[in-house]
Amino acid sequence: QVQLVESGGGLVQPGGSLRLSCAASGFTFSTYRMSWYRQAPGKERELVAASAGGSTNYADSMKGRFTISRDNAKNTVYLLMNSLKPKDTAVYDCNATWGNWYNYWGQGTQVTVSS
Repeated sequence: QVQLVESGGGLVQPGGSLRLSCAASGFTFSTYRMSWYRQAPGKERELVAASAGGSTNYADSMKGRFTISRDNAKNTVYLLMNSLKPKDTAVYDCNATWGNWYNYWGQGTQVTVSS
């Protein structure tokens, strides 16, 4: 059974940092594109960052603040979030895809940035 289990979310003050983790199982992790998405209240889900084939990409608003990384030996992808802002408050979801044929999602983890 495919599983994506997120952790690391929580409450943080503006300017603080959090590291999200997504532990994967049930598929060949190293061959999949791993991504983080988020959805804030009243807004559409958006891509935060992605990692595949040794390259990464980020949404413009996240460049310079967020870093995606992966440890294929541990089947885990991370999202390091620095200089957090209230607008970063959202449910963050881990996503795994292989081409257009396989698409898996985690359960999501809440990140709240508030003073």
